[in-house]
Amino acid sequence: MKGISCQTAYGLGGLGQHLKQVAMEATEGGQAVRCYCVSDENQPFCIEVAHPAARYVFKTPVSYFTGWRSYMSAMLFDRAVAGVLEPAEAFTGFVGQALSTFQKARKMGCRELELQAANSHVDNVLAKHAQARKQWQLEGSWLNEAQAVRTRKEYDMADRIVVASEYSRKSFLERGIAPERLHRIRLHTNPRFQPPAAHTPDGVFRVVYVGSVTVYKGVPLLLEAFSRLQGQTELTLVGGYGSRGMNRCMGEWMQRDARIRLAPGDPLPHLHKADVCVHPSWEDGWAYSAAEALASGVPMVVSEDTGMKELVKEGVNGYVVPTGKWEPILERLEYLRSHPLKSLGSLENIAK
Repeated sequence: MKGISCQTAYGLGGLGQHLKQVAMEATEGGQAVRCYCVSDENQPFCIEVAHPAARYVFKTPVSYFTGWRSYMSAMLFDRAVAGVLEPAEAFTGFVGQALSTFQKARKMGCRELELQAANSHVDNVLAKHAQARKQWQLEGSWLNEAQAVRTRKEYDMADRIVVASEYSRKSFLERGIAPERLHRIRLHTNPRFQPPAAHTPDGVFRVVYVGSVTVYKGVPLLLEAFSRLQGQTELTLVGGYGSRGMNRCMGEWMQRDARIRLAPGDPLPHLHKADVCVHPSWEDGWAYSAAEALASGVPMVVSEDTGMKELVKEGVNGYVVPTGKWEPILERLEYLRSHPLKSLGSLENIAK
C-alpha cells in the first residue's frame, strides 16, 4: 500500500494535476493507493479530508495575514490526514503539509517517506519573496518562517525529495541536500491543451497571463511593462487575487488602462487567441500554467526563476528574461509583436 496526501482537489489546478499524476503512476505501477485530499473526483482510492477547525481559520484575524492563513490551513490538513492515516509501506506527502503525517507514518512502520517539492528549496523561496516584497509592498507572502521551519523538518525526515525541474534540483543541492536523495519527475499537462485549429490575426496584439494575480508571480512587473506597449494591444490576466493590496492595485491599473482586464475561469479560450503568454514569476518550481500555454502553441516569456524555462527554446518558442525587471519583458513584447514566433505544438514536440 502507498499513501499519498495533498491539500488540493484531485485533478484540479496545477497542484491537483500533480497529485493525480503521482497517484496514477503508482497505480499503473501495480501499487495499491490510498489518496488523502480535499475532494476526490469520484476516485475509489481517495479519502476526502478536512480538519474540524479548518473552517474557522477564515473567520479569525489570521485570515488577514496571508502567511499565517497558509500555515494554519496546511497544518490543520496535515493533522487531519495523520488522524485518519492507514498503515502503508510507503507514503508521499507534498511539501509544507506533511510533517505530522510523516511522524505518524514512521510510528506505523512506514519504510519509505517521499516528499513532493512543488517549489524550489524553501530558503530560495523565502529569499525570492523577500526581493519581491522589497520592490512591491502590496501584500504578504504565502510563506512565513513558521511554515519554513516545518518544511525544513520535512526535508530532514524524507527518504527522498521529488523535484519537477533542474531549477528546483539545483536549489536543493546549493543548500546541502545530498544528490542521491533527490529524484526528478516529469510533469505533464492535460491533453486538452493543444494548439487551435486556426488562428486568424485581427490586428490586435494579445498578451495573456495565467495564474494567481500576486506580487510573487510577477504581475506588477507585467503591468509596468505592458503599460508602455503602444498600439492595438490587450492584456488579459486569467486568475484571481487573494489580498486587498492586489485588489486595489488591479482596480487602479484597469481604471487607468482600458486594455487591461481580469478574466477568471478557463484559460484555454484566451490562450487560443493569444500572441504571447508572460509568466514573470519571482519563483516557480515548475509552473503548470506556462507549460499549458506552450502546449497550446503560445510563445512564452518566462523569468529565470521559473522551473519550466527548460522547455523554452530561445527565439523559437519564447524567451527567458531576468527575474524582477519589467524592462526586458517590454523589450521582448515589442520584438514579438513585429517578429511573431511559430508554434511548436504539444510538449512532446517541444521536448524533441
